[in-house]
Amino acid sequence: MRYLSTRGEAPPVLADAALRAGVAPDGGLYMPEALPRFSPADFSDTPDLPGLAARLLAPFFAGTPIQGAMADICADAFNFPCPRVRPDRAETAPDILELFHGPTGAFKDFGARFLFRAFSALGQSSDRATTVLVATSGDTGGAVGCAAEGVAGTRAVILFPAGRISAFQEHQLCCWDSPVDAARIEGDFDACQALVKAAFADPDLSRRHNLTSANSISIGRFLPQMTYWARAALDVHAQTGEAPGLIIPTGNLGNAFAAVLARACGLPIGPIVLATNANTTLADWFRSGRYQGRPSIATLANAMDVGAPSNFERLAALAGGQIEAVISVDDAHIRARMKTCFNESAYIACPHTATALEAFHQLDPALRQARRWIVGATAHPGKFADTVQAAINHPVALPPALEAVLDRPVQCHDIAPDKRALANLLARIAEPA
Repeated sequence: MRYLSTRGEAPPVLADAALRAGVAPDGGLYMPEALPRFSPADFSDTPDLPGLAARLLAPFFAGTPIQGAMADICADAFNFPCPRVRPDRAETAPDILELFHGPTGAFKDFGARFLFRAFSALGQSSDRATTVLVATSGDTGGAVGCAAEGVAGTRAVILFPAGRISAFQEHQLCCWDSPVDAARIEGDFDACQALVKAAFADPDLSRRHNLTSANSISIGRFLPQMTYWARAALDVHAQTGEAPGLIIPTGNLGNAFAAVLARACGLPIGPIVLATNANTTLADWFRSGRYQGRPSIATLANAMDVGAPSNFERLAALAGGQIEAVISVDDAHIRARMKTCFNESAYIACPHTATALEAFHQLDPALRQARRWIVGATAHPGKFADTVQAAINHPVALPPALEAVLDRPVQCHDIAPDKRALANLLARIAEPA
C-alpha cells in the first residue's frame, strides 16, 4: 500500500514513512493510493473490535513492520468497549455509539493508543527520539499524553489554547509523566494547529527534532478510527439487513473522514451527516459549495471549535457526494438537547454528543425514518461537568479512570503563538535532564 500527498507534489511512500512524517513534504496530507475492498462476509468471524480492526487495517500497512504486528497492536490498543446503546426506546430513536470508555474518556483513545503502539513496532530508538507534536482542542492531547507516557523512543509535545478548554481537559493535558510535555498557547485551536503545520514546514526544525504528528492529519490516527464505525455498521447490518446512517459530531473532520473511508472500502454504512457547532465552516461549504476557513469561535462543544478543519483536504480529494448533510447547532440548542435528553431518558450526553443528537432531530423526518441511525458519543460528560450539570440540573459522576486523573500533579509551559517560541521550547525539552 502506497500513500500519495493530497497536493500531488511529493513522492509516494509506504505507511511507515507516512506515519513517521505525519505531513507530506509538499505540505499535503497522505492518502492511500488505492483502497482495499471488503464485504460484510469478510468479517463474519471477527465479532470483537480488535479482530475486526486487525483485518480491516492490515492492507493499509502492508509491506511495513506494522503489518506483522497488527494483531498484537489492535489487541492492546482496543482493550476497552465501545457499546451501542439506545436510551430512548422510541422506534425511530437513534442508537448511541459510546466511544468514551477508554482511559481518557474520549474517542481519541482509539487512534492515540494505536499510533504509539505502531511507533513501537517500527522500533523507535532512544538515541534519536521521535517528537510527536500535536495540537488539541481538548481531547486529543489527553489521549496522546496517556498513550505516550513511558513509551521509549518517543516524546509527545501537546499544544492547547489558553482559556478555550474545560478545567478537567486542561488538567488531563498537563498531568502526564515523561516523555510528555504540554504547552499552553495564547490563541485558539487554529493557532495551535498553525504552529504544528509551520513546524512541519520547516525542514531544519522538523529534522532536528524528528517531528511527526498525532493529530488526525496522521494516518496512524484516522485509519484506526474506521474500526468502531465498521463494527457498529456491521452489527446493525447483521440485525436489520440495512446500512445504518451515521451522525458524527466533528471539528477537524478526522472522525468523520474515517467513516467516509470505511464506507468507501465496502463497509455497510449509509448516509453520513456531520454535526458541527456554531463554527459554520463546513455547513457553509455544504450549502454553497465553497470552502473558506476562518477563525474559530468558542462554544459549549469546545473540542469542535475548529474554523479551518485540516482533513477537509482529504475529503476534497474524494469524489463529491460523500456527505448527506452538515447541520450546525448553536449553544442554545446544545444546552436544550442535553436537558431534553436527560429529562426524557435519564441519559447524560456531553455537549458534543448533544450536538449530534440535536442534528438527528433536525433531519428531514422522511430521512430520519428511512433507516436506523447511529449517533457518535465522543466524550464522557464528566469531562464537561460544569457545563452539563448546569444544563440538566443533576450531578455528573466521573468514572474511576477519570477520577484518578485529578489526583495527578500538573505542569505546563506557556508560550506565544509563533514558531520561534515553539522552536525554543522544543530545544529546551530536548536537552538531557
